[in-house]
Amino acid sequence: MVFTRYVEVGRVALVNFGPDSGKIATIVDVVDQNKCLIDGPTTGVARQIIPYKRLALTDIKVEVGRGAKAAALKKAWTTAGAQEKWDGSSWAKKLSSKKTRKGLSDFQRFKVMVARKQKSQAVKKEMKKLKA
Repeated sequence: MVFTRYVEVGRVALVNFGPDSGKIATIVDVVDQNKCLIDGPTTGVARQIIPYKRLALTDIKVEVGRGAKAAALKKAWTTAGAQEKWDGSSWAKKLSSKKTRKGLSDFQRFKVMVARKQKSQAVKKEMKKLKA
């Protein structure tokens, strides 16, 4: 397997630390070997310089020039369908389900536990039928 997630202009990244944690943004410019300029005009991430340690690179890439303005970035973002690609990825779905489960009440967590037990029992029952 070849590594393909390079830090480059146009690469979509997930912010994993700070006030914008959990939001995606596009790398607009590379400042140095430790920091880059990001912007998320449609995701609510303000244009800012951020260290690479606070980013997780995705496979999604948007075709923009170095230092692109917000309007050009927004147009390229919609043309490439970056938000739809992100929403369709298993990574985004996993983050969404984690967020949903985190927001459950005590009774809702109990109902999930009971449902998992029932599913497990049904699977066991079917597996016994198949073995016999």
